[in-house]
Amino acid sequence: MTDYPLAHALIRRASIGGRDPVDQVVLGYDERFLRRKRLMTAADRGVMIDLPETTSAEAGDCFELMDGRLIAVVAAAEPVLVIQGDLPRLAWHIGNRHTPCQIEPDRLVIRDDHVLKAMLVQLGGTVSHAMEPFTPEGGAYGHGRTMGHDHGHAQGHVPHVFSLSHPHGALHVQHHASHKVDPDEPDQPDE
Repeated sequence: MTDYPLAHALIRRASIGGRDPVDQVVLGYDERFLRRKRLMTAADRGVMIDLPETTSAEAGDCFELMDGRLIAVVAAAEPVLVIQGDLPRLAWHIGNRHTPCQIEPDRLVIRDDHVLKAMLVQLGGTVSHAMEPFTPEGGAYGHGRTMGHDHGHAQGHVPHVFSLSHPHGALHVQHHASHKVDPDEPDQPDE
């Protein structure tokens, strides 16, 4: 079969309206983070994705072809850990490790990781292996990925304090960001 025309845009699920996709691509979590890549569809046709910037495609989104047709994005089944127990506490520990997490009312889902599994079991969680689509929460400011950041402390510390609302009161968090104020200034020792 021949390839589809170039896909030049990602249309979010909420903006598709009544348009029906002509085909679909089944992609794992890592594969859904892309800018330019040739993919194979479920109908075994190639499609070149060429987006203006690197984007995190979500299940239900569609790639728009140059001729206006749509190719749906489907999340592939992949190895995950399903976590149950004291979900707020377990979610805090997962988030503290900057690990993408799918949050549901009665369970948390993360990618299969034996180290995190051991930690969660030690914390009292019930953890089981599964093969299912992984669709973690996006970044705090809309679509996108949660990305880890450096915890290095070789340079000066600048504390950032912010509050999170919660039904049982506010949570105040202080984070020490690491950056050098003046490039000619010597590194500050750890506090």
